[in-house]
Amino acid sequence: MSVSNELSDRAGTLLRALVELHIRDGQPVGSRTLQEEAGLPVSAATIRNAMSDLEERGFLHSPHTSAGRVPTAQGYRFFVDTLLQVQDGLDHRALDSLRSELHPDRNATELVQSASSLLSSITAQAGVVTVPRPARQPLRQVEFLPLSGDRVLVILVINQREVQNRIIHTRRVFSEQELREAAVQLNRRFAGRELQDVQSEVERELEAARSQLDDYLSATLDLAQQALADDQDPIDYLVVGENRLLEGASPEQLDQVRELLAALERKQDLLHLLDRCATADGVKIFIGEESGADAFGDYSLITAPYGDGTRTLGVLGVIGPTRMAYDRVIPIVDVTSRMLSSALGN
Repeated sequence: MSVSNELSDRAGTLLRALVELHIRDGQPVGSRTLQEEAGLPVSAATIRNAMSDLEERGFLHSPHTSAGRVPTAQGYRFFVDTLLQVQDGLDHRALDSLRSELHPDRNATELVQSASSLLSSITAQAGVVTVPRPARQPLRQVEFLPLSGDRVLVILVINQREVQNRIIHTRRVFSEQELREAAVQLNRRFAGRELQDVQSEVERELEAARSQLDDYLSATLDLAQQALADDQDPIDYLVVGENRLLEGASPEQLDQVRELLAALERKQDLLHLLDRCATADGVKIFIGEESGADAFGDYSLITAPYGDGTRTLGVLGVIGPTRMAYDRVIPIVDVTSRMLSSALGN
């Protein structure tokens, strides 16, 4: 029998009221408080029995010696999947902020950075956004400008608006005409193709040219290889608002928050989790232990993929305590992913 069929209407009503109370107040919920909030015409003793049954089924647990109860990860999961009533739309201030910051006149880097900041400020949680890997983005145009000696300024135009400038040292001195011809050849052959494909093909042709002892072709391809090389340390994802995780933590949770912050710094656990979210269709929610990462414990991750209309480029989301306001955070994550995708696509 599925979890959704295990609870009666009364038990479901009590569980929903208890979860909402715990999200609001952050305290264990007792039977009398629950009786007042749930509005059911039953005695406190009946509610205590129902709460004991929910605890036996794994939906609630009693912290320490408290008479009240708090939801477990399973309880939150049932609440999110079955009982949650998500808010319709966002408030005007949140929408205005998203429209103002996520507009198509900005380049991809600025849009991604804004998305993580917006998620944090609007939800009052930590916002996270994976950064599109340059190798997966299309090359639009390349230009070479001679400097002094063997120094060449490379101008790469990626994704219509993304412009990268770098200075390289070539293995031989190129004339201005040679650099212009090299740029024309590269643009004619590779414009519109993903950087990763272009890099791979240039490397194959460079090996062939070397085996044929074609010095000029080798030098030209070597110029292209240096121009397209990604010699910077990749930024896998951006997290904004980590301090909010500390602000909302109880004294008993501080050690766990520090462990989570350390995991965010290490990146490996979160990257694995975000990679799983990239193939999801819409919003995906990991509650506590569901993430498979011990560091998440009493914390949840809500994500949605974003793209440019033709493919998925990354994932954005919110990290917060399991007692976050899911009814509000879920639509914020969903709308932000759609608006970021629209801006990148346009």
